[in-house]
Amino acid sequence: MIKTISTIPDLRAQINAWRSQKQVALVPTMGNLHAGHLSIVERALSAADRVVVSIFVNPLQFGVGEDYQTYPRTFEADCEKLEKVGTHLLFTPSVTELYPAGMEATTYVTVPKLSDILCGASRPGHFKGVATVVNILLNIVQPDKALFGEKDYQQLTIIKRMVADLFMPIEIIGVPTVREADGLAMSSRNQYLNAEQRAIAPTLFQTIDNMRIKIESGEHNYTSLENQAMQTLAETGFKPDYVAVRQAHTLDMPTTAADEDLVILAAAWLGRARLIDNRVVAK
Repeated sequence: MIKTISTIPDLRAQINAWRSQKQVALVPTMGNLHAGHLSIVERALSAADRVVVSIFVNPLQFGVGEDYQTYPRTFEADCEKLEKVGTHLLFTPSVTELYPAGMEATTYVTVPKLSDILCGASRPGHFKGVATVVNILLNIVQPDKALFGEKDYQQLTIIKRMVADLFMPIEIIGVPTVREADGLAMSSRNQYLNAEQRAIAPTLFQTIDNMRIKIESGEHNYTSLENQAMQTLAETGFKPDYVAVRQAHTLDMPTTAADEDLVILAAAWLGRARLIDNRVVAK
């Protein structure tokens, strides 16, 4: 059975025993693990000597009316998957372990500007919850490296900024999105889709990938492309939140410079599932 630790002192004791000779990597998750998560763990195993995976459904990043209570929890299956790929340690803290003073009284970490746009505009406070819990986990584990999926591109950008701004000696590594055969990005929330919605869902990726092709072919009217994509998604059955072309490293609005590194980001509701995806534009 995989070694499992649930308290901070026990976790620190184990990591300190490793640290003198071993590089440690952290993979934070909320559980309900799929092939996308496992690809991150496998990348961590190749990047460090010891890998810690955390499973914690973080209430601080869920807004009012969101799916905290119903978020899928599959702990036993998760343990089996992590053991199979060779995870060294699983950290499973309780809410009171990470927020001993209560969430209302805890110290928050916020990354300004980046946290208020795109998904942050639609989910106020979400990225404050993400930055806070990731900061807590990084402080507890003190890994040499931490790995996150590129599917949530905005989240990855925010975490990189937080680590840089706070001078944390931690390398943040993004791991490419794992997709289903039809292009749909793997996500724990995909299981909210019924059969009809699941058939429609790949349109999100197809739409932003078509935008990528047009931009790489020389189209620079980004507003027009965004509007067309929103219309396509709406006509297909989505309730689109946003489709946006942004600068890849800062998520700032693009300028007229043709040689910018760009990324296309999108979020849309399909039934009760809020799907996100992104596509980096090649120069």
